[in-house]
Amino acid sequence: MKGAIAMSNYSIEDLKPETSLCTLEVEGAIARLTLTREDVYNALNIELISEIISILDWTRDRSVGERATLEDATGASYLRVLVLSGAGKHFCAGADINMMRDAGAKTAEENRIDSERLDRLFNSLWTHPCFTIGKIQGVALGGGAGLIACLDHTIVDPGARIALSEGKLGILPAVIGPYVYRKVGSAQFRRLAMMAGRIGAEEALRIGLVNQVSESLEDAENPVITEVMTTGPMAVAEAKKLTLTFDRWTDSDEALRKWTLDKTSEMRGSEEGQEGLSSFLEKRPPNWNEE
Repeated sequence: MKGAIAMSNYSIEDLKPETSLCTLEVEGAIARLTLTREDVYNALNIELISEIISILDWTRDRSVGERATLEDATGASYLRVLVLSGAGKHFCAGADINMMRDAGAKTAEENRIDSERLDRLFNSLWTHPCFTIGKIQGVALGGGAGLIACLDHTIVDPGARIALSEGKLGILPAVIGPYVYRKVGSAQFRRLAMMAGRIGAEEALRIGLVNQVSESLEDAENPVITEVMTTGPMAVAEAKKLTLTFDRWTDSDEALRKWTLDKTSEMRGSEEGQEGLSSFLEKRPPNWNEE
């Protein structure tokens, strides 16, 4: 209890992770994570990767999906949406050239540690309880394409160019591979990885790597956020968990069907499920709808 009281003396701004290569802005239930290494096209070095992970951990902890309630004890909103973008001309040019150069002089174990850090970055974004939106301009290469693959909804500028570019350096998109593979399927992933060339916004849309092409990234995000904010916040988080469960299921089909029945019963009987049904029958907005 004393800890809870002490925490209430701090604002959200006080509690946010300290960063220098990216920024986090919080407005109500919406968090905005912006990469700010624009001088090197937001290339991913160890410091930036670590800072992004710290923000993903912090926003996860302050999410509705994690806390199972809309507000904290002070009345501040827990998070429901996370928007990822990159400052400057380009979203993310992939791994920093100096980090790539250093990799050649590292031992296999040291390179594995670097890969584990990258894996944590992508998995933290892939499994994040918030609905994640990406706003992409310029290039998204290698790890930048990996970030796109981990998002729930990606909006790209018509001039954007995306590539699994690792093959051009004689290496593989192995760490980002599972996420891109799940996004576009086997045949498209294989083609993109083998050719390692850049594809445009329309092709990325056609193969399902991105969800929307827009001249105005700012205008395009608003309807998406509005739609998400009218959906049950726990239902959003649980839908992601549902998908992850399907991805990882190794038991029988019969066991999966039984599991879905249990999950359906659980959600229907939940506080949010009861509120959703009551609001529908009473012809009123549910308590999570901010409109």
